[in-house]
Amino acid sequence: MYISPFRVIALVGRVAYQLDLLEELSQLHSTFHESQLRICLTDDSTVVPLEDIQVDDRLNYIQRPIVILDRKINTLRNKVFELVKVQWQHQKGLEWTWESEDEMRENYLDLFLAAEFEDEV
Repeated sequence: MYISPFRVIALVGRVAYQLDLLEELSQLHSTFHESQLRICLTDDSTVVPLEDIQVDDRLNYIQRPIVILDRKINTLRNKVFELVKVQWQHQKGLEWTWESEDEMRENYLDLFLAAEFEDEV
């Protein structure tokens, strides 16, 4: 996930760059390894508005599920796994993932109240 384009202020060493970050991101360290950066080609569909981004107290990006698209049951030997297909907010590339239904019910019960599934799986 990429936030928005930032101007490079300086090259730090051989593989790190210092960026001119916005005031809202002042709690972040402004120097990044080149593997964390991408050249901006100004594709507006990949830009996430800064006000939509939420971080936890450890400055990890918080992704929220939007909707449950489907469900299925996988059987591995004699173990049964109930999975749900979840679309995530601001997910780029693969727009959905298969997640454990039990974990999703525990953390995001409101998604199941809105989802309409057929009785058979």
